Amino acid sequence: MNVKIIRYLRIIIWVFSGAAFSDGGSIGVNYGRIANNLPSAVKVVQLLKSQGLNRVKVYDTDPSVLRALSGCGIKVTVDLPNKLLFSAAKRQSFANVWVQRNVAVYHPSTQIEAIAVGNEVFVDPHNTTTFLLPAMKNIHQALVKYNLHNTIKVSSPIALSALQNSYPSSSGSFRPELLEPVFQPMLDFLRQTGSYLMVNAYPFFAYESNADVISLDYALFRENPGVVDSGNGLRYFSLFDAQIDAVFAAMSALKYDDINIVITETGWPSKGDENEVGASLENAAAYNGNLVRRVLNGGGTPLRPKADLTVYLFALFNENEKNGPTSERNYGLFYPSEEKVYDIPFTVEGLKNYRDKPSPVGGQRVSPPVNGGGNVSTSVSGQTWCVASGDAGKTKLQAALDYACGEGGADCHPIQPGSTCYNPNTIEAHASFAFNSYYQKKARAIGTCYFGGAAYIVTQPP
Repeated sequence: MNVKIIRYLRIIIWVFSGAAFSDGGSIGVNYGRIANNLPSAVKVVQLLKSQGLNRVKVYDTDPSVLRALSGCGIKVTVDLPNKLLFSAAKRQSFANVWVQRNVAVYHPSTQIEAIAVGNEVFVDPHNTTTFLLPAMKNIHQALVKYNLHNTIKVSSPIALSALQNSYPSSSGSFRPELLEPVFQPMLDFLRQTGSYLMVNAYPFFAYESNADVISLDYALFRENPGVVDSGNGLRYFSLFDAQIDAVFAAMSALKYDDINIVITETGWPSKGDENEVGASLENAAAYNGNLVRRVLNGGGTPLRPKADLTVYLFALFNENEKNGPTSERNYGLFYPSEEKVYDIPFTVEGLKNYRDKPSPVGGQRVSPPVNGGGNVSTSVSGQTWCVASGDAGKTKLQAALDYACGEGGADCHPIQPGSTCYNPNTIEAHASFAFNSYYQKKARAIGTCYFGGAAYIVTQPP
């Protein structure tokens, strides 16, 4: 065959393969095993393959799981548990042995592509934050020792609680006490090693706490008028995108626009306790099904439109031995019997016949227990108010009060000395007035009663 023709064919193949690769994002799944009734790892791998799932994330390095994943073509993210952070941080020799025993002996037959060092470390009650970055560096150095550093990335999943501000998305910022000791050096590390930030994002939690102001359609990727970000003018049509862009904005504020994000956990429970607003089979099916469609159809977020997303659904199975509320045991896509909890696709081919059911008329908003305020009765008029949280502390309340009356544009004249609402003359009372003024001025829009956690919504006139 003519050399020019061969080169031409190679270019055509490259173009089409590149186009196929960039058509959309990638869907993976978290394979948790806090249960006593799950199928064998071999059966789980067969299940993953039958559903077209080609990425999986596990929470340890169990040999039976990693052996079962050998040769199957599924890409794997493994986890160094929080309890091992101290040892991995303090001794390079420990990191070397851990990588050799839990990664090197399985790779490349088991396609390990990333190591999650810890999980949501900043909310770990054992206070392991100071060990995180040293552990990440030592694990990476161990990968270098075994010449695996070019194919296996090192990162650590953060929860959205690592953000100081998340609304509007454009004001996203990391908690100030984590900036210098953790985030700046960690983002430097991710940049230097060509890695990405792992993020766990759950719109369910935001909806559950603010269902009186957040549209269910907005939380479930259904058709809705959208929410305009007052900071950058971008319109958001899903709470998920708004949450991810808050993280992107926080990174951008520190000049790390070049680092990508992988969503290592997101999901919606199919069942919950009576006070877990929104936890239902229908909502779980809608959230995960519409999320798969949104990811596989391609495109990034409003702030990063060209960044195709890799998203890991939580979780593969309902796990019957997990602690906490009912929802914790009902995030699964499958029952332990391998039967689907609800029928959603995981591939582009499967999306062709996927149809989501619209939300019932009048069922888009409900009133949950308010944040930090206990149970309250529902307002007959549907009206809500924003008040200060006494638990926030004077410093936080004062800063939020200054913002509301200043940049926020709240009408604070009535709480000036000598004015009608000056008394009671306390920071909490003045902050409640200012917060509510801002909240009502913003037409009770999503997130306008937050102030960094210093405020919450009530359904009775304060």
